[in-house]
Amino acid sequence: QVQLVESGGGLVQAGTSLRLSCIVSGRTFSYYAMGWFRQTPGKEREFVAAISGLGSSTKYTDSVKGRFTISRDNSKNTVYLQMNTLKLEDTAVYYCAIKQTPGIFANSDNAQAYDYWGQGTQVTVSS
Repeated sequence: QVQLVESGGGLVQAGTSLRLSCIVSGRTFSYYAMGWFRQTPGKEREFVAAISGLGSSTKYTDSVKGRFTISRDNSKNTVYLQMNTLKLEDTAVYYCAIKQTPGIFANSDNAQAYDYWGQGTQVTVSS
Protein backbone atom coordinates (compact mmCIF):
# COMPACT_ATOMS: atom_id res chain seq x y z
CA GLN A 1 0.00 0.00 0.00
CA VAL A 2 1.43 3.34 -1.07
CA GLN A 3 1.23 6.10 1.51
CA LEU A 4 2.35 9.70 1.44
CA VAL A 5 2.43 11.81 4.57
CA GLU A 6 3.08 15.54 4.42
CA SER A 7 4.23 17.74 7.25
CA GLY A 8 5.60 21.20 7.81
CA GLY A 9 2.66 23.43 7.04
CA GLY A 10 1.62 26.28 9.27
CA LEU A 11 0.83 29.95 9.68
CA VAL A 12 3.66 32.28 8.73
CA GLN A 13 4.13 35.93 7.86
CA ALA A 14 4.72 37.13 4.35
CA GLY A 15 8.38 37.20 3.43
CA THR A 16 9.34 34.31 5.65
CA SER A 17 10.14 30.69 4.86
CA LEU A 18 8.68 27.25 5.41
CA ARG A 19 9.78 23.75 4.47
CA LEU A 20 7.33 21.01 3.66
CA SER A 21 8.23 17.35 3.85
CA CYS A 22 6.56 14.29 2.39
CA ILE A 23 7.50 10.76 3.40
CA VAL A 24 6.60 7.96 1.02
CA SER A 25 6.16 4.28 1.73
CA GLY A 26 5.04 1.29 -0.30
CA ARG A 27 6.90 2.04 -3.51
CA THR A 28 10.55 2.07 -4.61
CA PHE A 29 10.90 5.79 -4.03
CA SER A 30 13.91 6.53 -6.25
CA TYR A 31 12.19 5.11 -9.33
CA TYR A 32 9.47 7.75 -9.34
CA ALA A 33 9.22 11.44 -9.96
CA MET A 34 7.47 13.39 -7.23
CA GLY A 35 5.36 16.49 -7.39
CA TRP A 36 3.95 19.18 -5.16
CA PHE A 37 0.57 20.70 -5.90
CA ARG A 38 -1.60 23.20 -4.06
CA GLN A 39 -5.26 24.00 -3.89
CA THR A 40 -7.41 26.82 -2.57
CA PRO A 41 -11.17 26.66 -2.02
CA GLY A 42 -13.14 26.81 -5.24
CA LYS A 43 -10.10 26.35 -7.45
CA GLU A 44 -8.55 23.40 -9.21
CA ARG A 45 -5.44 21.78 -7.86
CA GLU A 46 -2.42 23.68 -9.18
CA PHE A 47 1.01 22.34 -10.04
CA VAL A 48 3.83 23.81 -7.98
CA ALA A 49 7.00 21.77 -8.53
CA ALA A 50 8.26 18.36 -9.56
CA ILE A 51 11.49 16.42 -9.30
CA SER A 52 12.73 13.36 -11.14
CA GLY A 53 13.49 10.09 -9.41
CA LEU A 54 17.19 10.72 -8.97
CA GLY A 55 16.73 14.43 -8.47
CA SER A 56 18.55 15.47 -11.64
CA SER A 57 15.58 17.27 -13.16
CA THR A 58 13.17 19.75 -11.65
CA LYS A 59 10.27 21.81 -12.88
CA TYR A 60 8.43 24.75 -11.34
CA THR A 61 5.39 26.79 -12.05
CA ASP A 62 6.34 30.33 -12.98
CA SER A 63 4.90 31.95 -9.87
CA VAL A 64 7.30 30.12 -7.54
CA LYS A 65 10.49 30.12 -9.61
CA GLY A 66 13.36 31.61 -7.65
CA ARG A 67 11.45 31.29 -4.36
CA PHE A 68 10.66 27.59 -3.99
CA THR A 69 13.06 24.66 -4.22
CA ILE A 70 12.06 21.04 -4.52
CA SER A 71 14.52 18.38 -3.41
CA ARG A 72 14.55 14.78 -2.32
CA ASP A 73 16.50 12.42 -0.12
CA ASN A 74 16.09 8.94 -1.54
CA SER A 75 17.76 7.39 1.50
CA LYS A 76 14.86 8.74 3.57
CA ASN A 77 12.08 8.28 1.02
CA THR A 78 11.35 11.96 1.47
CA VAL A 79 10.67 14.87 -0.85
CA TYR A 80 10.90 18.46 0.34
CA LEU A 81 9.56 21.80 -0.73
CA GLN A 82 11.56 24.73 0.58
CA MET A 83 9.44 27.85 0.29
CA ASN A 84 11.15 31.20 0.69
CA THR A 85 9.85 34.75 0.48
CA LEU A 86 6.32 33.53 0.95
CA LYS A 87 3.49 35.66 -0.40
CA LEU A 88 -0.15 35.93 0.57
CA GLU A 89 -1.08 34.17 -2.66
CA ASP A 90 0.91 31.10 -1.62
CA THR A 91 -1.78 30.35 0.95
CA ALA A 92 -3.22 26.93 0.09
CA VAL A 93 -3.37 23.29 1.03
CA TYR A 94 -0.22 21.68 -0.32
CA TYR A 95 -0.20 18.10 -1.53
CA CYS A 96 2.65 15.84 -2.50
CA ALA A 97 2.09 13.14 -5.08
CA ILE A 98 4.00 10.28 -6.67
CA LYS A 99 4.06 9.67 -10.39
CA GLN A 100 2.09 6.73 -11.70
CA THR A 101 4.81 5.50 -14.08
CA PRO A 102 8.39 4.84 -12.93
CA GLY A 103 11.27 6.51 -14.71
CA ILE A 104 9.16 9.10 -16.50
CA PHE A 105 9.51 12.82 -15.77
CA ALA A 106 7.55 14.08 -18.75
CA ASN A 107 4.13 15.52 -18.03
CA SER A 108 5.12 16.08 -14.40
CA ASP A 109 2.98 19.21 -14.20
CA ASN A 110 -0.18 17.24 -14.90
CA ALA A 111 -2.06 16.04 -11.81
CA GLN A 112 -3.47 13.11 -13.77
CA ALA A 113 0.03 11.69 -14.15
CA TYR A 114 0.11 11.00 -10.40
CA ASP A 115 -1.72 8.13 -8.80
CA TYR A 116 -1.15 8.54 -5.07
CA TRP A 117 -1.50 11.68 -3.00
CA GLY A 118 -0.87 12.79 0.52
CA GLN A 119 -3.56 14.15 2.79
CA GLY A 120 -2.40 17.73 2.37
CA THR A 121 -0.88 20.27 4.70
CA GLN A 122 -2.21 23.79 5.16
CA VAL A 123 0.06 26.74 4.49
CA THR A 124 -1.31 30.12 5.50
CA VAL A 125 0.64 33.28 4.78
CA SER A 126 -0.45 36.39 6.65
CA SER A 127 0.45 40.02 6.13
